[in-house]
Amino acid sequence: MSDPREMNEALERAIRLLESARSVAVLTGAGISTDSGIPDFRGPNGVWTRDPAAERRSNINSYLADPQVRRDAWRIRSRSEMFDAQPNEAHRALVALDNRLHTLVTQNIDGLHQQAGTPPDRVVEIHGTVHSWECVDCGARGPMGEALDRVRAGEEDPPCEMCGGIIKSATILFGQGLVPADLARAERASIEADLLLAIGTSLSVYPVAGMVPTAVEAGRPVIIINAEPTDLDHLATAVLRGSAADLLSALLLR
Repeated sequence: MSDPREMNEALERAIRLLESARSVAVLTGAGISTDSGIPDFRGPNGVWTRDPAAERRSNINSYLADPQVRRDAWRIRSRSEMFDAQPNEAHRALVALDNRLHTLVTQNIDGLHQQAGTPPDRVVEIHGTVHSWECVDCGARGPMGEALDRVRAGEEDPPCEMCGGIIKSATILFGQGLVPADLARAERASIEADLLLAIGTSLSVYPVAGMVPTAVEAGRPVIIINAEPTDLDHLATAVLRGSAADLLSALLLR
């Protein structure tokens, strides 16, 4: 969308939709956190684009079968800038929805929505969180900082201190199923809210991308904000191209 007139019309349409909505469901992807210094995965400078081995570290079968994959994952995690990242204007703008926020479903694992001030009970972290570790054998969990301290102290592949099993970040890797209760909350939000706002997501990863057609089938308008076109743009009532921080500020912080 390069025509400024079309962009202004889409922005005005989105403003009217937001003003009339009594409740708003939100879906966010990696694009909302790039302004916080967290790279996306599939973009030109994405994690998997720059480092194809990163996709292997994101596969549960490779992670469990190959100790080197685990060692690499812990080494990279111990140096990750994600733990120092701060919410940007996009995260803060969504806080302005206040009581109108029905549910915020995020594909991100960075915890920046909660850090910005969105109530944790309104957030569904559909792919888990990097701020906790979990044992794949006994299910024990704890703060990620504890595991990283062990790595920095010399444990390259720290085992679970409860059962000796393999531990990983509490994120959903490829090959793992999503939490059914989280999926149910996402579907319910798509149907119950007056409006669905999809931000910074390619809308190519299912089942969560199904929030868009689910909302449309329920007669709910959809606003899509993304830097690049998505396969579901044709279903949206308004499509806005550009920075999530700039556009959400214009929509919610006027």
